[in-house]
Amino acid sequence: MEIIQIVGLGLIVTILTLIIKEQKPMFAFLLAAFTGIMIFLFLIGKISSVIQVLEDLAQKSSINMVFLKTILKIIGVAYIAEFGAQIVRDAGQESIASKIELSGKVLIMVMAIPIISVIIETVVKLLPA
Repeated sequence: MEIIQIVGLGLIVTILTLIIKEQKPMFAFLLAAFTGIMIFLFLIGKISSVIQVLEDLAQKSSINMVFLKTILKIIGVAYIAEFGAQIVRDAGQESIASKIELSGKVLIMVMAIPIISVIIETVVKLLPA
């Protein structure tokens, strides 16, 4: 039950952060950021196993791997942008967090253009002339 470990770590760090924040706000932020990074690193192994399963399914169903890799990159950009925005938000910089989220959304749109183009071309081919 990894979730119990993650929640337990989160609760302990939250309590420590609240205690430290009064006297050393910078240490409280660093502790929160370090904990977030540790949880993210803990989950990377899980994420890689999911990616492996998706790649196997794509190969078995003869899906073009370029599309799968693009979708996985989009998901990665979304997770990283959210993670970065949350860390910056924890530091009290809501404006910068919003810009990180906006940047993630723009990058996702740019990365999705080839997939959207293929979908539109496919729909146009299916429509009678």
